[in-house]
Amino acid sequence: MKELIDYILQFGELIKQEIDSITSKATLLELYKDDYFSEAGKIPRQVGFVLEGIFRFCYYNNKGEDITNYFIDQNSFVIDYQKFGSQIIASEYIQAVTDCKIIVFSKTDWDEISNTIAEDATTRYLSFIEKFPAVLARTPLSYIASYLGITQQSLSRIRKNIR
Repeated sequence: MKELIDYILQFGELIKQEIDSITSKATLLELYKDDYFSEAGKIPRQVGFVLEGIFRFCYYNNKGEDITNYFIDQNSFVIDYQKFGSQIIASEYIQAVTDCKIIVFSKTDWDEISNTIAEDATTRYLSFIEKFPAVLARTPLSYIASYLGITQQSLSRIRKNIR
């Protein structure tokens, strides 16, 4: 758990109640090599923080070939952000490459944590503008909303309110 808290503290301060809230919602999960954390054709139900091990994002192409397109190492979050956030069916698998230990949170608990301790959507959007000013004008709003973890409608309201 210390690894997760240390990771979060890189981005800002936490008070004791926030740390207690995070730890109370966390569950330790062990997966063995080749186990799936998330599967194509199913809605992702958990977000994980990798304590030990390596995961890969993979899919099968139209020839049935196994294609790996991304790896997640320890001290990183493992999640299909877009599918998890929108609660839609995943098109990729997230598979353990090695035996893994992860801290997991349910969608409900993750949303509660995000809403109580994370930056609000407006703050995230303003940070995005500051970090990626050139990207803003050349990228579809749907991609930006996905990146920020909000709906396109929410992004439109935020943009309208800050003008």
